[in-house]
Amino acid sequence: MSVLATISTVAAGSLGKSFYLQGFAWSTGQAAGTVAAAAVAAVGTVCVFLWLRRQRHSGDSLEELEKVRELLRQREQERDLAQQEVFRRLYEERELNKEKTQFQAQLAEYEKYAALARLALGAAHEINNPLLGILSHLELELNEASEADHRAEVEQCIAGAKRISTTLRGLVNYARPGPLVLSKISLYRLVCDTLGFLEGQPMLGGKTLENQVPMDLPHIRADANQLSQVLMNLLLNAAEATPEGGRITITASKLTYLDSLEIRVTDTGCGIPPDILPHVFEPFFTTKKGKGTGLGLSIGQAYVRSHGGEMRVDSVLNHGTTITLILPVRQESAEGAVEAEAEVVV
Repeated sequence: MSVLATISTVAAGSLGKSFYLQGFAWSTGQAAGTVAAAAVAAVGTVCVFLWLRRQRHSGDSLEELEKVRELLRQREQERDLAQQEVFRRLYEERELNKEKTQFQAQLAEYEKYAALARLALGAAHEINNPLLGILSHLELELNEASEADHRAEVEQCIAGAKRISTTLRGLVNYARPGPLVLSKISLYRLVCDTLGFLEGQPMLGGKTLENQVPMDLPHIRADANQLSQVLMNLLLNAAEATPEGGRITITASKLTYLDSLEIRVTDTGCGIPPDILPHVFEPFFTTKKGKGTGLGLSIGQAYVRSHGGEMRVDSVLNHGTTITLILPVRQESAEGAVEAEAEVVV
């Protein structure tokens, strides 16, 4: 074998060995890659399984969390409803207690007035008869008296006896008002007649009386005599409280949403102190020491109530007083009421 052949053989062997070694290395690398790929795939499968399992548990947790939140919302709504129910019942209980207190106060007032009525009727019966005898005797003595001092004493006694009689008459009217004599009344004309009757009263001197009652007000069915007495008493009270140069005004209007008339007697007098104002309708309550009986407003209120109306007093100290009467236009015939023959009282 020549050197060239030897060299070629050696080279070919080396090259073949090299190719063999390279082929073995490639085979070994391919197997390792396959194993690595299989391992990666297994790890990925495990990861995916774990992720899916976690997602499933996470979904269950979210669903349960949502259920808990919904339950909490329901509980909060139930709590709010329970609180509203408690507040509603507390409010109703407070209103019931308030009404109960008002009813008890009204009952006490009615019981007081009933006792007063019984006392008034009994006192009137027991006092009036001997009082008439005393008055008759005093009038006879006055006719026979010749001395001026003696006559003055007898006149004072007669004035005192008449005052007692007036008080008793007021008590009887308060305790047992007479039956209503109902008729159609023009309020404007009734006020005009009342003011005309009072024009000559000394206490009205130097004071302005104004009739601002509209002529076109609807006629009302009422007892003209009782209503005139109420207005007269209110005007006299206003005159006593109003200084010279003051003003007394009577106004009236038709209430918008009620079938009633509102009558207001307003003065520019001294007003009523706030501590006295709640007691003005109480029988025998008066600030006119030695001059009044304290029955004027009480009797007036009784007359107005017998017509199905109401009376209220508003006053500001040192500025004046307003007394408001609210009377229904269509007065339903009360028990014992009498229809007057006159269609319209003017």
